[in-house]
Amino acid sequence: MAMKYHPDRNPDDKASEDKFKEAAEAYEILSDSQKRATYDQFGHAGLDGQSGGHGGFGGFEGGFGDIFGDMFGGGFGGQRGPQPGADLQYELKINLEDAVAGTSVDIRIPTKDNCDSCDGTGAEPGSDVETCPTCHGAGQVRMQQGFFAVNVACPGCHGAGQLIKTPCKKCRGEGYTHSHKTLTVKIPAGVDTGDRIRLQGEGEAGEPGAPRGDLYVRMNVEKHAIFERDSNTLYCELPISFSIAALGGSVDVPTLDGKASLKVPAGTQSGQRFKLAGKGVKSVRSSRVGDMIVEVHIETPVKLTTRQKELLEEFDESLKGKHHKQHSPKEHSFFDSVKSFFTNDDEKKSDKEDGPWN
Repeated sequence: MAMKYHPDRNPDDKASEDKFKEAAEAYEILSDSQKRATYDQFGHAGLDGQSGGHGGFGGFEGGFGDIFGDMFGGGFGGQRGPQPGADLQYELKINLEDAVAGTSVDIRIPTKDNCDSCDGTGAEPGSDVETCPTCHGAGQVRMQQGFFAVNVACPGCHGAGQLIKTPCKKCRGEGYTHSHKTLTVKIPAGVDTGDRIRLQGEGEAGEPGAPRGDLYVRMNVEKHAIFERDSNTLYCELPISFSIAALGGSVDVPTLDGKASLKVPAGTQSGQRFKLAGKGVKSVRSSRVGDMIVEVHIETPVKLTTRQKELLEEFDESLKGKHHKQHSPKEHSFFDSVKSFFTNDDEKKSDKEDGPWN
């Protein structure tokens, strides 16, 4: 009822505010053994103004225990069970080839195990372990302010529920030993950066009687010198000669599983893209294989000899004439647009200079 009629949930509602106060006062009485006994014997009048509680709220404490136990991770009484071990994450760098093809990798990780000398209790074998007098073994104590109450870790035993007189010499009372272990991780074909592989039970050790946590191996695929990856598609930039671009021909293209032949049509322009079907990455979640996109870039010859320069000048001269447009359609289209732009601009300037009165 306190949650239902809380002022924050019912702003400017006098009736809800009164009901909230009644619930709070009732809880204050019922949670105090002395006040409750007084109320049971003399009723509300016997409290002498100590609280404005009303009858009829039997079992109120249990209701609050359920509500606030769920909210704050504890209950009102009862011993805390053994806590499972924490999950761990390992960042694994792999190259693109291994990510696409799949592989097995050995990793070495730090590990925390229950001490084999004290079986994880933290006490020297043969020594006594006392129940914590503060929490009586529960591992938690109840903190209350008004009608709000939550359980927190016991300050006396730090949640263990026990006090160790003689700490274990091997683990110094911690209950754990620290070491390293090597694990083999099987990486399926097609993994990408951000994918995680779960190794169950390879995380930190839990408290005695509780399971270990899990280990998550997170993939981090390194950049490649030739290929770029986007999901299951590979991209590759391929330099080709001017003559191949002009005349056409076949060129070898590198792929992750060897060379492939690409037919370049005559008149290919720089930046044009071609698709090699099925030369991409196999999806890790299905049998579908992606494609590879090849973007060609025409390489301008450098460090030409005198004779090579002469040949290029002769070739350039041969392109000129009445058939020039068919050899360089993009060039002519561009300059036609430029010419049109400046012509229109001159006409606009002339119109402004003449004015409508001339």
